[in-house]
Parts: sequence; structure tokens; C-alpha cells
Amino acid sequence: MSHRVVFSPEAQEQLAALYRYIAQAASPDVAARYTDAIVTYCESLRTFPHRGTKRDDVRPGLRITNYKKRAVIAFDVDAGQVSIIGVFYGGQDYETLLQDESDNGSAEH
Repeated sequence: MSHRVVFSPEAQEQLAALYRYIAQAASPDVAARYTDAIVTYCESLRTFPHRGTKRDDVRPGLRITNYKKRAVIAFDVDAGQVSIIGVFYGGQDYETLLQDESDNGSAEH
């Protein structure tokens, strides 16, 4: 079964910020290749969505996987969809960011 892969607005902004950072530090071509490769990797989750590590301790249903040991991809999986929650680069504290986001969401309900 193939899942649909969708990127949250936050994940899209994180990819755009990563692109801008690499484009400034290296070049727009390098930035495009790297961010495109991350997107392709995320899209590969459609055929094997349960890879990575379960992190229910951070957020219920959360899974994480790494891209080339430099980026952490946070996602969850439901019946037919993989939702990319965030793309965290270079040691960003994704656990705290995702816990805060989850806590804020539950306070609103």
C-alpha cells in the first residue's frame, strides 16, 4: 500500500529556511540539491512509512528518521498518509520544539 506524503506549513518553512541558509553559506545550487534530496527522502516514506524511531515519549504517534546524519525528519503516519511535521537541521532541539507545539495544541482543545 502506498501512502500519501504531505508537508506541514512548518516543515515547508523549515525547508525554505534551510535552503536560504545553505544558499548563503555555499550556493543556491548546493542549497537546491540538498533540500530537494530531503524532499525526495521524505517522499520515499510513502512506500515504507513505519521506518525510523517511534518517539511517543515526545509526542503521541511521532516518528523520527535522519537524513545524512545532519537533518532530523519528524513525521507521523495514519491509515493512508505520512505527515511531515518538521525538518530539523544541525542539532536543533526538535524534542523541545515538538513538545511545546503539542502542549500548546492540547491547551486549545
